[in-house]
Amino acid sequence: METLRERYAENTRRTLLDTGLCLFTERDYADVSAEELVRTAGLTRGALYHHFNGKPGLFEAVFEELERQATRDIRAAIAPVADLRERAYRAVDAFLDICAGHAYRHIVLQQGPIALGWQRWRELDQLHLGGIVLDIVDAALDAGRMRPHPAALVARAFYGALTELSITITEADEPEKARAQAAELVRDLIAGVVSDGGPPSVRNY
Repeated sequence: METLRERYAENTRRTLLDTGLCLFTERDYADVSAEELVRTAGLTRGALYHHFNGKPGLFEAVFEELERQATRDIRAAIAPVADLRERAYRAVDAFLDICAGHAYRHIVLQQGPIALGWQRWRELDQLHLGGIVLDIVDAALDAGRMRPHPAALVARAFYGALTELSITITEADEPEKARAQAAELVRDLIAGVVSDGGPPSVRNY
């Protein structure tokens, strides 16, 4: 049974996460101070350091919450779809829609590599979203809808393409146009790798 102390700790943690989400969405990471975070949250620096070991830890926790929600949203979008190629299309569309959201775009795609460092950003992003790509690739291979390339290699190729496209969209002068072009491109890539139900074509190299 949850104690009053545990409930207070969870409420404090939740308040810091909500405050971090708000401030990190509206401002660049470097422009938000630990002092402003705790002042806005109505808490103490001690609470921030106790729960997150400071501003960097809070940013990472907010980042991971957005990534977990993105993963849930993509999986929900593809759950009703049986056809593997259509499932891949839906996953890409859902991902690009998520990238268009202000909080995800600013925190995950724009400020994430700056605040976390490229290596940590890539590690966390792949931890949460890489599994969806690998699941679709594994299913396509198991169903004979794809030539027998190593699953991890194919998943990395698509994950890398999606990562670069998502960043490109955030930097574009016309994000909506860039998003539509990216979606069309990825659909062509998927169609070239995942067959429409018949056996995949075999090429001699």
